[in-house]
Amino acid sequence: MSIWWSLHLRREPASVPLARRLLLGAMETAGVDQDICYDLAAALSEACANAVEHGGDAAGDDYRVTAFIDGDTCRIEVTDSGPGFSATPRPPTDPALLTPAPAPTDAEDGRGLFLIEALTDHVRYRNRTGRRGAVVSFDKILKWREGAALPMAS
Repeated sequence: MSIWWSLHLRREPASVPLARRLLLGAMETAGVDQDICYDLAAALSEACANAVEHGGDAAGDDYRVTAFIDGDTCRIEVTDSGPGFSATPRPPTDPALLTPAPAPTDAEDGRGLFLIEALTDHVRYRNRTGRRGAVVSFDKILKWREGAALPMAS
């Protein structure tokens, strides 16, 4: 079985906990292990916070969160309409994938992408093709609680 859902959110700080709570509720209801739920929720919070802060020129801009569960993997994508990443391509496999510049060590912020990488199993950064905006997507291998409501079989 596979499931997916998508949220279209206003680029406002209040949207971050909303996205996190919706993800946590869905994962907990499905029977995903609690530690995995919280890793994904923290990674999603960081990605949404980046979209809110950097994801557009006008306060009215929005962003999208899409989550896919397929078998034992969850993929989350956060897409905004901001200026995109100013980073170097990752050659040679896929030049559309980027490596964002790290935050300076004395910076007060800028560690969200590092946290996403630490909390998940695979992260991809890219700019939207033909449009303004950035896409952050990350995968996490799921573990299921004993007696999970929706144990996913591959």
